[in-house]
Amino acid sequence: MLKADLHIHTQYSMDCQTPLDKIISRCQELGINCIAIADHGTAEGALKMQEIAPFKVIVAEEILTTEGEIMGMFLKETIPSGITPQEAVKRIREQDGLVNIPHPFEKIRGSALKDRVIDEIAGDIDLMEVLNSRSPFPANTNKARAFAEKHGIPGGAGSDAHSIYEIGNAYVEIPDFNGKDEFLKALAQGEIHGKRSGMFVHLYSSWAKVKTRFRKRG
Repeated sequence: MLKADLHIHTQYSMDCQTPLDKIISRCQELGINCIAIADHGTAEGALKMQEIAPFKVIVAEEILTTEGEIMGMFLKETIPSGITPQEAVKRIREQDGLVNIPHPFEKIRGSALKDRVIDEIAGDIDLMEVLNSRSPFPANTNKARAFAEKHGIPGGAGSDAHSIYEIGNAYVEIPDFNGKDEFLKALAQGEIHGKRSGMFVHLYSSWAKVKTRFRKRG
C-alpha cells in the first residue's frame, strides 16, 4: 500500500521556501511514499522531484485560471496561468493528464475555483480534493465529499504543505499503481486520513511571499 499526500508545495512556489531534498527527508521520516508536487503556476519543481525522489512522484500544478485554481496531474510540462477553466481542462487533456479540484467550496480562500464553475465542469473532473489540511472548516470537506459522491468522482486528500511540518497532515492509503488510469482505480479504493493544520501554518506561506518579493526587488 502507498501512503500518498497528493498536494505538496516546494520552493518553486512563490509562497513556499521548502527545498526538494528536505521534502524527501520528511516524507521518508513519516512513511509517505507517494506525493503529488503541485506548485503554483509551474511544473518545474515536480519534474525535478520526479528525477531525484526515491518514491513515487506525481507531476502536478495548481493552475490559476480566471475563475480560480484547477490542479492538473500527471503533467509533462507547465500550463500557464491566466487562462479560462475550460482552457485549463483542455490543456491538461492535451498532456493526457487528470483534472483535480483543490480546496473546493472554500469561501475564504480567494484562489478557490468558483462554485458555479465546479458545477459547469463537473463532467470533466477526474478527482476532487475532499480533505485539504489547510481548509479550516469541516463544512467545506462535507460539501466536497457530497459533491464527489453525487457525481461519482474519486476523492483525494493532501496536506497542501507549504512547510515540511505540514507534510503528511492529510494523505490517502491506496494500492500501488502505474499511470493515471491505475491511479484513479487505486484512489477509488483509497482510505483517507488526516487532520487540519490550523491557522498558524498560513504564516509560513505569508512569510515566504514576503521573502520572494524582496528577492525579486534585489
